[in-house]
Amino acid sequence: MLASKRERIRDEKINGEIFNMSPAPNFRHSVITNNINCAIKAGLKDSLCLVFMENIDYKYSKESDDYLEPDIIICCDRNKIKGNSYYGTPKFVAETLSPSTAKRDRGVKKDIYEASGVEEYWIVSPMERAVEIYYLKNGRYEIEESYILDDDETSEHYNLKQEITLRAFPITMTLEDIFSF
Repeated sequence: MLASKRERIRDEKINGEIFNMSPAPNFRHSVITNNINCAIKAGLKDSLCLVFMENIDYKYSKESDDYLEPDIIICCDRNKIKGNSYYGTPKFVAETLSPSTAKRDRGVKKDIYEASGVEEYWIVSPMERAVEIYYLKNGRYEIEESYILDDDETSEHYNLKQEITLRAFPITMTLEDIFSF
């Protein structure tokens, strides 16, 4: 069945293989991704960098026509944006997990971002209400921060107001900002 002109087919091409990412993930995925995107967009207000949410292909390979479609990507080299694709190295990428993409987001996509030189990579889990933050050090990702939201005020691990700051930008958000509905 062919898609109508209004229907958008989302996919990624990794090592020559097409991965269909349609239909869209559930609403929690979208709300959380949008929460992060809005915090970043507000923080980049006076910057030359742009933040995109699920609507730009990241062409990570000069040797192939492979591409990823990150949930959130910060692009600072505007000359490397051509059409709906970015050919530069993003400063930041975040992937919000869904059951159909979790394995790729934690595996091959993480490896691609690492090899491409993406400085900061977040893996956000709506189901666990968790954020894993990887920083590139000596060409390899190291997990430096990991949070699981505990919004029970009586808990000794209560962390609703825990602040997270992007390393390359003065942008801070809390776990509450990320996971609020």
